[in-house]
Amino acid sequence: MLALVSCSINARISKADKKFALGEYYRAGEMYRSVYPSISASKNRKQKAEVAYKMGNSYRLIKSNKRAETALKNAIRYGYKDSIVYYHYAEVLRSNGKYDLALKNYDAYLKSYPHSEVALAGYVWCDSLLSTKQAASRYVVEQPKILNSKYAEFCPVFASNTHDLLYFNSTRGGKKVKTSQITGQRNNDIFFSRVNVKGEWQEPELLDDEGINTEFDEGACAISADGQTLYYTLSKQVKGETLGTAIYASVRSGGAWSEPKQVKLLKDSTISVAHPAPSPDGRYLYYVSDMPGGKGGKDIWRSEKVGEEWGEPENIGATINTEADEMFPSFREDGRLYFSSDGHGGFGGLDIYEAKLAPKANPNEADSWVVRIMPTPINSASDDFGITFAGAENRGFFSSNRKNKKFYDHLFSFYQPELVYLLSGQIIDDKGEGLGDARIKLVGNDGTIATISPKKDGTYSYPLKRNTKYVMMGACRGFLNKKETIEVPDIEESKTFSVPFTLTSISKPVKMENIFYKFGSAELTPESSKELDALVVLLNDNPNITIEIGAHTDYVGSDEANMQLSKERAQSVVNYLTAKGIEAERLTANGYGKTVPVVPDRALATKYRFLRYNVPLDQNFISKLNSEQQEIANQINRRTEFKVLKTTYNMF
Repeated sequence: MLALVSCSINARISKADKKFALGEYYRAGEMYRSVYPSISASKNRKQKAEVAYKMGNSYRLIKSNKRAETALKNAIRYGYKDSIVYYHYAEVLRSNGKYDLALKNYDAYLKSYPHSEVALAGYVWCDSLLSTKQAASRYVVEQPKILNSKYAEFCPVFASNTHDLLYFNSTRGGKKVKTSQITGQRNNDIFFSRVNVKGEWQEPELLDDEGINTEFDEGACAISADGQTLYYTLSKQVKGETLGTAIYASVRSGGAWSEPKQVKLLKDSTISVAHPAPSPDGRYLYYVSDMPGGKGGKDIWRSEKVGEEWGEPENIGATINTEADEMFPSFREDGRLYFSSDGHGGFGGLDIYEAKLAPKANPNEADSWVVRIMPTPINSASDDFGITFAGAENRGFFSSNRKNKKFYDHLFSFYQPELVYLLSGQIIDDKGEGLGDARIKLVGNDGTIATISPKKDGTYSYPLKRNTKYVMMGACRGFLNKKETIEVPDIEESKTFSVPFTLTSISKPVKMENIFYKFGSAELTPESSKELDALVVLLNDNPNITIEIGAHTDYVGSDEANMQLSKERAQSVVNYLTAKGIEAERLTANGYGKTVPVVPDRALATKYRFLRYNVPLDQNFISKLNSEQQEIANQINRRTEFKVLKTTYNMF
């Protein structure tokens, strides 16, 4: 009886092995899964481990990662001998976002195979993801409901140069509904969606042109740059057996696609080729195959167009292809190649990579590529693949099985918000009132010349460019000009640069804040430098004005002493300005002692309630205040001012 049971188990495993060899991974996985509980762990631990591994590997290949994780964990538990189980388990764990546990299993595999490039790449990425916070990109990713169904959708491609027509594959049901033995899902058909006059994508429709969609599995498709040729993958089954994949092409004729024909890329028709991608110049057709001579797993190859035929296949090299799988190539119009891989490390599962051709020192050198991983949120711990861009714009679509319990693929849109660098501020007078009739002249080192007109309240805004320096001159009738500078750095984030302008009146004296002298002396303190240097800038910005520096004292002390002290203090300011390069003939020093008290305006009277609007702070007024109020009033009277005398210096 035990012998019969054993024979039955072996026969069932053998049938599953045959399905796996045919590439029918879903069917094989289900068969291993059905036989697994029948194997006694105590009596045949080795066989149980082997079936657990085969089951896990089958599910891994169709991206059923939760089932794959459980099965491979059991294979290790029951002592599966081949170290490859640690690598496959680590890959599945990384796809499931369990980077810490994946790291341990990469390490276990690397003890047996320390030179495995794909395992090292996975280890390094997991370590990086655990130890450093990945910088978020500016891409915004969304899942458009109108394009997705409860079934699977993948490999979108723009089918018009206006980017308002999208082709993609889906299992939602086409001409005839059959189930794939490879994936366990319905066979795929090619669908399309258009943008309506409102700019919205419409409900997808089956591509109904003659002979394209069949009862078989129509896979990833691509459109030539001139829009005249449709390439796509086709997987046929005969008598329940999968015959592998081939690439077919259809030519646009009379507004419809012609009867498709198989693209002959290899002499050996039994070798599978898939995922076509014509180069933008039409010179090459890129595709995926596991034919002999590759780097391992599925590689990206290309064939050159020679007349009406295609030349010998060429592997595009080790900078892109690895021991693992590289698939789903696509091109941007500028020649950048995009592909997905699980052999370069990454966030988990298939990740999308961008590749640019490296410059050649010699035209006869073989092509080499500079490869970089696309950032999150385009990539995730799940499978991300099949990206298409809307021409030169940083927007488009890709496919992913993220956030899907059944690991079904769906379409995701992405876009990169435009970077906005904005100049804003307000032009006011020294009382804080907006100057709506002011103007700002702006000059950039990129050649920009502009005049900015503010609103009535003096507020303004203006768009700037990244990595550019600007000089601005604020001007208003009856006010002095004022210059400001701003530099927009080379940054990957939007930013507003606030530059307020306070313009100085020509017609009335302007109090200079923070001008300090040593007690009872005309010697300026170091704290005065900032305000005086600002006056130097103002004079340089207005080279045709002359000014008077006026110093005032309070009512403490004799009239003679206050007059002399104020004259000396005014002269100290003039001396500072001439030492900074201002012509002496543009400057006049006057000391007023206590003869010109401050007359409070509304702002000053509001700030200090004991003051009266338009009533001078003379000795008679101050004498009626309490001691604390007197000190404040005296402090207000102690001031250094400047006023404009002429606006025509050196003009004639």
